[in-house]
Amino acid sequence: MSSGAQTAKRPSQWAIWFFGALGGILWGYDTGVISGAILFIPDDIPLSSLEQGTVVSGLLVGAMLGAGVSGTLADTLGRRLLILLGGIVFVIGTLGAALGVNVAMLVGFRFVMGVGVGIVSVVVPMYLSELAPARIRGRLTSLMQLLVTVGIFLAYVTDFAFAGSRDWRWMIGLGVIPAVVLAIGIYTQPESPRWLVAQKPDGGEADARVVLERLRGTPEAAEAELSEIRESVRVERENTEKVAIGTLFSPRLRRLTLIGMLLVFFQNFVGINTIIYYAPTLLTDVGFGATGAIGANVGIGAVNMLMTLPGMWLIDRAGRRPLLRWGAVGMCLAMIVLAVTNLVGLEQGPLLLGLTLAGIVVYIASFSISWGPVQWVLLPELFPLRVRAGAVAFCVTFNWLFNMTVALLFPSLLEAFGAGWNFLFFAVTTAAAYVYATRLLPETKGRSLEEIERDLAQPVTAKPV
Repeated sequence: MSSGAQTAKRPSQWAIWFFGALGGILWGYDTGVISGAILFIPDDIPLSSLEQGTVVSGLLVGAMLGAGVSGTLADTLGRRLLILLGGIVFVIGTLGAALGVNVAMLVGFRFVMGVGVGIVSVVVPMYLSELAPARIRGRLTSLMQLLVTVGIFLAYVTDFAFAGSRDWRWMIGLGVIPAVVLAIGIYTQPESPRWLVAQKPDGGEADARVVLERLRGTPEAAEAELSEIRESVRVERENTEKVAIGTLFSPRLRRLTLIGMLLVFFQNFVGINTIIYYAPTLLTDVGFGATGAIGANVGIGAVNMLMTLPGMWLIDRAGRRPLLRWGAVGMCLAMIVLAVTNLVGLEQGPLLLGLTLAGIVVYIASFSISWGPVQWVLLPELFPLRVRAGAVAFCVTFNWLFNMTVALLFPSLLEAFGAGWNFLFFAVTTAAAYVYATRLLPETKGRSLEEIERDLAQPVTAKPV
C-alpha cells in the first residue's frame, strides 16, 4: 500500500499544482488582456472614454461578487467543485465577450468573467494551501501573485500577436482554452482533506485519510497530518465567530481594520491598475503606434513577472515594511518623472518616448517587488483567528472596489486632465503610502500568528525602522 501511494504521489501532486497554477494564470490573463484589446474594440464598437472605463471595470465588479460569495460557497460545495464552476463561468464569460456586438454585451460578459476571477482569487489559494505539505504551504501565498503576473504577461504576448490584424476578439477569446482545461482537469483532482474533515462529519475523516495517503505516500504521514487537521478544525470552531461590520470597528479591532483597509487602498490608488489596464493607451498618447505600444507592453509584462521573484524571496528576509517603504519610494520617483515629462510639454519624439517608457518600467518593477506580493501575505497576518476569515474577506472586497474605481474613472480623467496631472496625483498617493508603511504598519516578519495576535490586541504605534 505504501509503495502504491508513493507511486501515485508524484503525478497527483504535480497535477494539483498545474491546475492550481492554471487558475492563477487565468486570473491574470483575463485581467491583462483588455489593455491591448481596448485599442481595437472601437474598430467594431464605438466607445466613449467612460464606456472604455466601464468595459474594463465590468470584470472588476464581477470579481467583487465572485470573491464575496466564494467563502460561503467554498464551505458549502467544496473547494474542488467551486473551482470547476469557476472554470465554467470563465468559459461562458470569455466566449460571450469575444463575440460581443455592443457595449452592453461586452460589459455584461466581462462581468461574468469577473465572477470567475473573484472565485479563483479566493478559492484556488485556499485549495492549494490545504493540500500542500506543511514545508511549502507558506510559499503558495506569494506564488499566487507570481502566477497572476505570468497570466498578465501571456495576455500581453497574445495582444501583440494579434495587434497587426487588430483582432481583439481572438485576444479575448483564446482565454477559453485554459478555462476549459481548468474545468475538466480540476474534476479529476481530490477534494481538500481539511474541507472533508470540517464539513462532512459522517465519513469525512475516512475520505480525508484516503486523500492524504495518496498525497503524502504513507499511512503514518497521512494519520499524523489528519490529527493536525482535526485539532486545527476544533480550535477554529471554538475561536472563530461570524463577523459583522460593527465587530471590525469595535475598539479592539478598529486599528487593525484601518491598517488592512489602508493597505488595500494604497495597493490600488498608487496607480498600478492604470499601468496594467492602460499602458498601451498611455504609450499611444505619447507617440507610439498601436503595435509598438503593445510590443512595449510585453516588455512591461515581463518586468512585472520577473520582479515578483525577488519580492517572493525578500519578503521573509527583508521584512514586509521595508519592502513596502522602498517600493513606495521607487514608485513615487517614477511617477514624478512621468508627471514632469508630460507637464513640461515635450514634443513627441525619442526623448518623450524613452522617458515615458523608462518611468513605467521603474514603476512596475518597484510595485512588483513590494506591494504586489506583500498585500496577500500581510492581510491574513493582521487579524486574530476568530475574525480572520471575515476580516480578510471584507478587505479583499474593498480591494476589488478600489480596483474598479481606478479602472472606471481613469480614461475619463486622462481625457479631462491629461496624463501629467494624473501621474502627479499618483506621486502624491505613493508618498502617502510610504508614510503609511513607516508610521502605521506593524512588522510581522518571522513572528508566529499567535505572537502577532497578542501584540496587536494591545496596539502600539509602529516606530520607523
